[in-house]
Amino acid sequence: MAEQFYEGVGRRKTSSARVRVMSGAGAFMVNGKPLEEYFPRIGDAALIQGVLQDASAGGTVDVSVIVRGGGRTGQAGAVRMGLARALVKMNPDYHPAMAKNMHLRRDARAKERKKPGLKRARKAPTYTKR
Repeated sequence: MAEQFYEGVGRRKTSSARVRVMSGAGAFMVNGKPLEEYFPRIGDAALIQGVLQDASAGGTVDVSVIVRGGGRTGQAGAVRMGLARALVKMNPDYHPAMAKNMHLRRDARAKERKKPGLKRARKAPTYTKR
């Protein structure tokens, strides 16, 4: 029989992450790779591990993640949200800490579209009087 796991889905920009949390020794796999190998930038891995620190569940859970779409930073944000949701399903006592540190709130910022007549979303061509 398979071990009991708790699943949470997180999204950020165009990334989507499916996170599964189960009791274990602290293994953290993202798309079949260890966390530090998949997210080599220090800030991205620290963002995700902050959720485990806030829940004080660092070495007590195994985490398995499948993340798709977007870039690495967007994926890290999606994993963060999915992990927080899964931990709250696992233990509802974690909810106040997750809500306080904004782990459960979706970051809705996305790339702004380019407007006609402009070079980028807001950058206008140089104004010339004559």
